[in-house]
Amino acid sequence: MSKKVSNQLVEMLVESGIKNVYAVAGDSINELNNAIKENGQIKWIHVRHEESGAFAASAEAQLNGLACCIGSSGPGHVHLINGLYDAHRSGASVLAIASTCPTIQYGSDYFQETNTIKLFDDCSYYNQIAMTPAQLPRMVQAAIQNSIIKKGVSVIGLPGDVISEKAIENISDNKNYLPQAIIRPNNNDLKSLSDLLNKYDKISIFCGIGAKDSHDEVVDLSRILKAPVGYSFRGKMGIQYDNPNEVGMTGLLGLPSAYISMHESEVILLLGTDFPYVSFIPSDKIIIQIDINPEKLGRRASLTMGLCGDIKNTLQSLIPLLNQKEDDIFLKKQLKIYNHVKKHLNTYVLDKGKIDAIHPEALASQLNNLATKDSIFTVDTGMCCVWGARYIESTGKRDLIGSFVHGSMANALPQAIGASLACPNRQVIAMCGDGGISMLLGELSTIKQYNLPIKIIVFNNRSLGMVRLEMEVAGLLDSETDLVNPDFKLVAEAAGIKGLTISDPNDLEALLKEAFDYNGPVLVNVMTDPNALAMPPKIELDMIGGMESSMIKMMMEGNYKEVIDTIESNYKHIEELAD
Repeated sequence: MSKKVSNQLVEMLVESGIKNVYAVAGDSINELNNAIKENGQIKWIHVRHEESGAFAASAEAQLNGLACCIGSSGPGHVHLINGLYDAHRSGASVLAIASTCPTIQYGSDYFQETNTIKLFDDCSYYNQIAMTPAQLPRMVQAAIQNSIIKKGVSVIGLPGDVISEKAIENISDNKNYLPQAIIRPNNNDLKSLSDLLNKYDKISIFCGIGAKDSHDEVVDLSRILKAPVGYSFRGKMGIQYDNPNEVGMTGLLGLPSAYISMHESEVILLLGTDFPYVSFIPSDKIIIQIDINPEKLGRRASLTMGLCGDIKNTLQSLIPLLNQKEDDIFLKKQLKIYNHVKKHLNTYVLDKGKIDAIHPEALASQLNNLATKDSIFTVDTGMCCVWGARYIESTGKRDLIGSFVHGSMANALPQAIGASLACPNRQVIAMCGDGGISMLLGELSTIKQYNLPIKIIVFNNRSLGMVRLEMEVAGLLDSETDLVNPDFKLVAEAAGIKGLTISDPNDLEALLKEAFDYNGPVLVNVMTDPNALAMPPKIELDMIGGMESSMIKMMMEGNYKEVIDTIESNYKHIEELAD
């Protein structure tokens, strides 16, 4: 029996290292579904929504290098979009297969017909439709090659009739290549950079995701320059651990210490970061940016030098050119500030809150303490990101995945699915907001169906907390941010998953430990304080004015209890501002 296009495609996926495909079965992909079953080397993961499949593939790709999701004709394509946008902007190598209506129906406004080229153009590096069997193998090879080299999404449109036709052997190469190259600035630029760094004593280093594999080099650099090291959220797991000169994160989720170190320095060295929040970067400093992607240079700050290079190779070449600095006054001052900030963070943990108003800081800290040294955390966008950023610590073996660039809700649960399948021997913890998990609750059934031992922690503050805070800071009365939630414990149990609810802060440690010790998936519904605030490292006067204005508006409308609850819940922030 001759090989079909569907069988040929599956063989290429196996050759590229794909172990799972995330999809919802549908008529236009039935041939592919059957070919995967016949092959037996790839697992079809039946998610409940294609968006979840794309999120799961994104997480798997971030951990293992390449992943695949599938969307059937029409709605299946559209459902993929949000997850693929997130994967593409996260630099995740994802191959998306978009099955389409038969080629003879193209352009006829056929049932479920969509234009995949237009649809996926903005969230992919490679985006083509295989209109004949001869095109498919070359396109698949090119799609995978684009994904793994450029680190992003590739899309193959696959018509329902082509997939069942007789396969034609590839006239080029079926294999994919990941060549390693040394990329660093030229010798003259390195000499100019070293001369500049040797000249100044107050230097701060800020690292992003591009420096995640350069931990030792960054630590050596900071030791030589006597420079504090800050980092972005995405850079945290690779830079924070075993780093005596780290001063935390800056940005909306960060801490005052990193913000202060950058603003009190003379020179700022940006390493592998495309940090978007320009208001947190000073404009009156000597700024040097090094990035493997030169198109990113200078788009966030005015630079004195902009250099192209892989951070690890660049620092290995730069360090021998630097003079060991002896003056550590600036560094010691920044570390002292950081220790002061960490002391305040710990006070948030010691006060665990009250019944049905557990402090989320205490919850996040307990998760950090109970998690294994090589655990994988996924965090929902919003307040969960704040608590994850501030309380989940790097060990050098942990991973933390979120929608850090695209900023989508509902990412944590499906990303945990991909993480658990990618790394079945590692603990996976999903830090979910109640608003986020509500959007894709159906994936609890996916978790049960494949018995994935994910620990699902719901920060149940009965509101869209970050949106509410944004409105209050702007001086607006929050509107339509409250949530009437189901009993998440009962929902989990209905899906066949162990459920727990924690309302009393005194039960926090014991019940979380019970969940972590359980051999299987668990959902823990934690009733957190809806009035908890996440103060940014930089407090603007208009923020204070906006919050004051919103409090006054609440009182004028008779909402005295909410005002009092907000003040009582955040006395710790008031103390911090006073310091």
